[in-house]
Amino acid sequence: MNKKLGNIFKGDKVIWMVFFFLCLISIVEVFSASSGLTYKGGNYMAPIIKHILILAVGIFFMVVTLNIKCKYFKIATPILLILSVTTLIWVYFAGQATNDAQRWISFLGIQFQPSEIAKGTMILATAQILSAMQTDNGADKHAMKYILFVCAFIVPLIAAENLSTAALLCVVIFFMMVVGRVPAQQLGKLIGIVVMGIVSIITLVMVLGKDVKQEDPKNNLTEQVAQSGESKGGGVFHRFDTWKSRIDKFLNSKDVAPEDVDLDKDAQVAHANIAIASSNIIGKGPGNSVERDFLSQAFSDFIYAIIIEETGIIGAFFVGMLYIILLFRTGRIANRCENNFPAFLAMGLALLLVTQALFNMCVAVGLAPVTGQPLPLISKGGTSSIINCVYIGAILSVSRSAKKNASAEEDKAEATLANA
Repeated sequence: MNKKLGNIFKGDKVIWMVFFFLCLISIVEVFSASSGLTYKGGNYMAPIIKHILILAVGIFFMVVTLNIKCKYFKIATPILLILSVTTLIWVYFAGQATNDAQRWISFLGIQFQPSEIAKGTMILATAQILSAMQTDNGADKHAMKYILFVCAFIVPLIAAENLSTAALLCVVIFFMMVVGRVPAQQLGKLIGIVVMGIVSIITLVMVLGKDVKQEDPKNNLTEQVAQSGESKGGGVFHRFDTWKSRIDKFLNSKDVAPEDVDLDKDAQVAHANIAIASSNIIGKGPGNSVERDFLSQAFSDFIYAIIIEETGIIGAFFVGMLYIILLFRTGRIANRCENNFPAFLAMGLALLLVTQALFNMCVAVGLAPVTGQPLPLISKGGTSSIINCVYIGAILSVSRSAKKNASAEEDKAEATLANA
């Protein structure tokens, strides 16, 4: 029996434990935070059953992925690049709108987000370029050029409908180039160019966008922005209104007395703050959240606020530590790899998950503007949950080969000592 379980749960045990706790927290908190979906659907078990089934599908693909050798990931890279570009173009012109964003497409009855696949594809491509162009003194000076060339086909297509996802992906790729020892001079120049680009984009957003929420705070922002986008003919410019509203709200945020808070104007942020402020140290207990009934994305974008409300500072700290452990444990796995590609791939995927998690937490506690990024492996989701499970599977696949290499080195060292 133990041998059979060992054949299924291969790879690093610490990564498995982190994944198990994240899934357990996800099931409990999604069940608690889905009261709105329960009310609409009339079945209090339907949302959590669907979520568990999605996690089960994700675990299945994770187990399949961890049994794939790293060398086969390289073969899949060009195929995934073509698929990513094709589906991102498809979603831009014929995507299904959800929360004022055309981020979904349906194929054979399956609805998915191309950006989720594209993120992993970019990590794969970057890891492959960095590993292929490593020298004794670090990455070749041409490595960045090739990475940016690939980014030029993927990142703008993601940014057209999901700027925050594109920005986080760029941050992760930058960290991968740091880990991959790209020359510091090139990284410095890149930072300067990026800063200038960000300033230019923000300027365009502030000039061309319209903060519809300030004009009529009593109406729903999503509906207003959608109508504004339609009036402008759609395209990327219909997102400028949303971005400007979020930037204005974040920059103009100030301490407001509880009795002066406008719950119609700042519903998500206000109720997230109420959830956090009323949590105390130990929280109200799982299932006892009050603000879940008022947060429109309690089970997704703001699930960390619900976690804090129900489990307090202790629970919030525990969840944050799970992601930090995932990052540092993956770092140890990468350090044991003989080849560069699996090491860069594992670190890139871990950075992708942890960076998104930390950003989601910052949004929930008011340290970053609202962007719509879910909490990886915890928030309710379809494509994102399954793809994140695949990312964990890839890290576990790397840990398997790294473990074998570490064991071989230990056996070699023992043999040397015995001969001596």
